[in-house]
Amino acid sequence: MTFNLPCRRVRMAAVSLVLVSGPAAAQTATARIDGADTAWMIAATALVLMMTIPGLALFYAGMVRKKNVLATMAQSLAATFIVSLLWVVAGYSLTFTGGGAVIGSISRLFLHGLALNSISPFAKTIPESLFMLYQMTFAIITVALVAGGVADRMRFSAFVAFCVLWLFVVYVPIAHWVWGGGFLGAAGVIDFAGGTVVHINAGIAGLVGAYVLGTRRGYGHENLAPFDLSLAVIGTGLLWVGWFGFNGGSALGATPRAVMAIVVTHLAACAGALTWTALEWWTRGKPSVLGMISGAVAGLGTITPASGFVLPMHGIAIGIVAGLICFWACTKLKLKFGYDDSLDVFGVHGIGGVTGTLLAGVFATAALSASPDLPHGVAGLIEGNPKQLLIQCYGVAVTVLWSGVATYLIFKLIGAFIPLRVTEMQEREGLDVSMHGEALQ
Repeated sequence: MTFNLPCRRVRMAAVSLVLVSGPAAAQTATARIDGADTAWMIAATALVLMMTIPGLALFYAGMVRKKNVLATMAQSLAATFIVSLLWVVAGYSLTFTGGGAVIGSISRLFLHGLALNSISPFAKTIPESLFMLYQMTFAIITVALVAGGVADRMRFSAFVAFCVLWLFVVYVPIAHWVWGGGFLGAAGVIDFAGGTVVHINAGIAGLVGAYVLGTRRGYGHENLAPFDLSLAVIGTGLLWVGWFGFNGGSALGATPRAVMAIVVTHLAACAGALTWTALEWWTRGKPSVLGMISGAVAGLGTITPASGFVLPMHGIAIGIVAGLICFWACTKLKLKFGYDDSLDVFGVHGIGGVTGTLLAGVFATAALSASPDLPHGVAGLIEGNPKQLLIQCYGVAVTVLWSGVATYLIFKLIGAFIPLRVTEMQEREGLDVSMHGEALQ
C-alpha cells in the first residue's frame, strides 16, 4: 500500500493534466513547467500589481492636498488599465521576443501564438502567459511612478496620452535593451529587478516633466503640506510588502536566490528608513513620519537592481547609502536647482536607481548569480572585477540619456495638441473637481 500510493498520485496527476491541457499535455512534459515556480510567480505577480493599486495610489494620494487626492489616484488607475491593454497588444512582443539589439519582434502582437503551455526563453519553468503578466505589472508601475513628478497640475487627458507614448517610446526599448536580449544586457549590464528599467527611467521622466510643466501655483511660498500622511503610510506598507514580489519574483522561480533577494530588500528598506530618520532628527530636531516612509522607499528602490546579486550585509550598506544620498537629493539638490518634483520621484527613484545600479557593480557576488547559463556568475568590484562598475556606468548613462531626451520630446509633442497643464483657476479649484467632477467630502 505504501508502494502504490505515490504511483496512484502520479496516475491522478497525469489524468488531471490531460483533462486540463488536452493535446498539449505532451508539450508540457517537454517544456518542464514547474508547479512550485508557477505558484510563486502567480503570487509575485499579484504582489507587484498591488504595488500600483492600491500601494502607489495611496502613497501618492496621501502626499498631495485634499483637492487633488482623487485625481492623483486616477493617474495610478489609468496607468494600470491603459498599460495593461497596450502591453498585450504590442508591448510584450516588442520587449521580450526576437533577438534584436534595439527592439524586439512583432511575433506576439495581440499575444498571437501564445499557447497554454508556451514558455519564454527568459523564464523556462513557468508558462509564458504568466511571464507576460508579471512583466506587465512592471510596465504599469513604471509609468505610474512618473506621475509623482507632475502631481497637482497635469491635465488628465495629457496624462493618458503620455501613458501611451511613453510606454512604447521609452519603457519598451529600455526594457528590451536590458532584459529582452538587447545591447545593454549583451554588454553585461546587470539589473536584477529594475534599477535602470524602472527607477532611473521613471525618475528622469518625472524630473523632465517637472521642468516642462513648471512649478505648482504657490510653490515655495504657500502651504502645500500633505493632506493625509496616514494614507501614505498605508501605501508605503503595501509597497514594502509588494516589493518582495518585485525583487523576489525577479528570480522567476521559487529558488534560494529569490529568498535572498527578499532578505536584502527588507534589510535595505529598514536601513534606508533608519538613516533618513536619523538625519532628520539630527538636522531638524524631530523625526517626521514623511521622512521615515521616504527613507524606506529610497532603500527599496536603491536595492532593486542589486537585490539578486548581493548578500544581507551588502543590503544594509546599500540601504544606508540610499538614505544618505536620497535625503540629500530631496532637500539640498532640489532646493539648489528649484525644480518642483512634487512627490520626489527623481530624488527617491531616480537618484536611488542610479545609486543602486552602480552599487550592484561594487557588491555583486558571483556565487549568487551562478547558473547553468552563467556558471561563474557576475562578480563586482569587491570581488576583483572593476570592469563591472564601468559597465554599470554605461548602462546608467544610456538610460538617463534616452529617457531624458525621449520624454522631453514626448511632452512637447503632446503639448502641441493638448494643453499639458490645467489652467490657474482649475489648479486652484483642485483637479478632483476640475478634471473628474468629484471631491472628497
